[in-house]
Amino acid sequence: MNRAPYACDPAASRGREFPIEGAIARGPRSDFQRDRDRIVHSIAFRRLRHKTQVFVAPDGDHYRVRLTHSIEVAQIARVVARALGLDEDLTEALALAHDIGHPPFGHAGEDALDAALHASGGFDQNAQCLRTVMRLESPYCEHDGRNLTWEMLEGLAKHNGPVARPGWALAELDAAFPLDLHTWPGLEAQVASLCDDIAYDNHDIDDGLRAGFLTLDELMEQPFVAENWRAVERRFPGAPRDRQLRELVRSQIGLMVNDLIAETRVRVAGMAGAEEVRLASGPTAAFSEGLAGQERELKRFMYARLYHHPQQVQTAERARAVLAELFAAFAQEPVLMDERWIDGLPRHEPARSRHIADYIAGMTDRYAISAHARIYGRTPEGLRNV
Repeated sequence: MNRAPYACDPAASRGREFPIEGAIARGPRSDFQRDRDRIVHSIAFRRLRHKTQVFVAPDGDHYRVRLTHSIEVAQIARVVARALGLDEDLTEALALAHDIGHPPFGHAGEDALDAALHASGGFDQNAQCLRTVMRLESPYCEHDGRNLTWEMLEGLAKHNGPVARPGWALAELDAAFPLDLHTWPGLEAQVASLCDDIAYDNHDIDDGLRAGFLTLDELMEQPFVAENWRAVERRFPGAPRDRQLRELVRSQIGLMVNDLIAETRVRVAGMAGAEEVRLASGPTAAFSEGLAGQERELKRFMYARLYHHPQQVQTAERARAVLAELFAAFAQEPVLMDERWIDGLPRHEPARSRHIADYIAGMTDRYAISAHARIYGRTPEGLRNV
């Protein structure tokens, strides 16, 4: 691999919270390869298979979930990382791990847990991701957590850029293993974050069309999509409509990837090290000004027409109610939780409520639904709309 001077280098890593001593070598792996492997083999990663991406617990096999979305982000991110001379293993690991910590039912679940923890510091998915890999998932005898490298953890903590006012969870973790929250993350993390945008901007169009929440006529109201659709029709005038729509999604991903690579190459010109990326006055990985504006408009359109579709809003309200009722039940009767979680329940607040939120956040959509049915004697209705 031709590593660029501004890329993160596993040989120069700032290390792990807990030094690895006497470990059995499992093949010739760099520290960042080991991080990626630790994510792939984690329970939290496997649970993403049954966690909401756009639609709650979809009945169809073809809709995306958090797991398939994360895999698609990783594929796009590897392409960009290779073109820019970044560490592909670190980029892939960050892309695969970025959605760990999401509670059941997506952002509706986040809202429910944030409300439940209102008096206990609130809930934040980004911090929950760190909390999961640094403390909650503990397969090793020597220490808590997955014990990932500093570069991996700072990339997850600063997924959306520097953190000026960390919440309680991130502040606790940063105190234990300082992550320089005031600086930008390495370029691998910045690329993974933008590839997350590229993936869901486009793949959610695909799922929205399949579910009937979006129509082609509605999409033509969005200038960026309309322009690309016309290009597809000119190139493949006789192709079946479903193939043209798939070509639309692919071509838009390609346009955004190429723009990201070109703009980032301009911004990294002359940079001699990864620390220059972190200490820069703004992001180093970015879309061009023109495409950034088009991407923002596409997001506004998707929020208005898909994410805030009346049926989606109704489903989200029901999902929030399910998690609120679960939290209330566990708070009143902790014996309803799994035995391991009962044994570790703190006696005092706010740790007690945070522990219950950790338990709920780890659930999949279908586990939360079955737990609610077991406790309340009824299966929640209206949670599936596709």
